[in-house]
Amino acid sequence: MASQRPALSAARGAHAVLLAFFAVAAHGTPPNRDELGKLCAEADDSAHCARLVEEMQLKRLPNLALREGPALKVSLYPSGSATFADTEALNGGRSFSLWDYVSEINTALLFVTNGDEVSFLLVQRATGKTTELPSEPKLSPDRARLVTADFCEARCVNEIAIWRVTREGVRKESSWKPRETWTDAIANWTSATAVSVEYTPAGAQASSKLERRLADSDWVPAPAR
Repeated sequence: MASQRPALSAARGAHAVLLAFFAVAAHGTPPNRDELGKLCAEADDSAHCARLVEEMQLKRLPNLALREGPALKVSLYPSGSATFADTEALNGGRSFSLWDYVSEINTALLFVTNGDEVSFLLVQRATGKTTELPSEPKLSPDRARLVTADFCEARCVNEIAIWRVTREGVRKESSWKPRETWTDAIANWTSATAVSVEYTPAGAQASSKLERRLADSDWVPAPAR
């Protein structure tokens, strides 16, 4: 979420590895619920689960990243790489695992754990710029924005957020919080200007759905940076 390299002569082997490593990666596919259930049934914690996902994704996306012990190297394009090294600490430390590749915007998505907290890290391969997000993002049909939905009983921001995607980086554009408490939520784009949210209110047994349009007046603009 180790990469097998062909056994070639020293000169030809080094050249082949570089070509493979820096090539444009294939289209990514995030792990679905069935895959997560099978992969992580025996996982010790979130970091272990994410590393198991990474093993699968490294095979699916062999040209995108390399695992070298505690370090994950993500290839940049057209050249270079960005290294994300795990660190140890009393709270469990910080770990990075390959999660997916958003081919439409040439961006790698990493799963990050920091003790008991989890987040996602976007790595834009054209520039090496990174952006940390609270949950797994979904890309809009026009490739201009991302949406995240982060809801839980603890350690969540409990909001729907819209993020603007540019070559210069990804920045938070606006957010919205429901009046009632939700225990979880999933947001997907229905068009370039609207998202559908499936959510579960606190205490409810069944989920509900609502649609949010970017033109709705109750989005809260993100502070200027």
